[in-house]
Amino acid sequence: MIKLTDILKEIDDSKLVKKVRIFDFDDTLVKTDSYVYVTHQDGSKSTLSPGEYAVYMEKPGDQFDFSDFDKVTNPKLIKQNVDILRQQVREGKKIVILTARGNYLPIKQFFQKMKLTPYVVALGHSDPQKKADYIEDLIKRGYNDIAFMDDSIKNVQAVDSLRYKYPDVKFVIKHHDEEVD
Repeated sequence: MIKLTDILKEIDDSKLVKKVRIFDFDDTLVKTDSYVYVTHQDGSKSTLSPGEYAVYMEKPGDQFDFSDFDKVTNPKLIKQNVDILRQQVREGKKIVILTARGNYLPIKQFFQKMKLTPYVVALGHSDPQKKADYIEDLIKRGYNDIAFMDDSIKNVQAVDSLRYKYPDVKFVIKHHDEEVD
């Protein structure tokens, strides 16, 4: 008779697949009327959408106001990407919403209204390396099948750089609808 303990000894934990699906929020899953307000050194002001802020080159003396990101204002779903998220939920995958916003609660409440309960991580920072660092932490916790979708090419490139550091991890990285090889 074969004992359960003998079977368990034969299982190589390093070959177990641990999957996570990670989505950015703004301009990946929804478009909102949330903006970043910039006061420049000369006193002039600018208003940036999340997409504009993602590529904005900070100038000396810039001061940023992110108060709009304490709420989800007038959200419009990006249907094709939300459909992908819903499919991943139906398949029972672990879902993480990884946002540069500083407050996770409005996003969590937004998804609760849609009857979805992804894990929401608010980094409070727009540095692309912060997203890569978060995903690297997941890898160190055993995740070895990672899908990541983000509208910012900088974020996509930062996460894509992990492929070389972790060649045994399966990555699917998407910028908008284009897969990065």
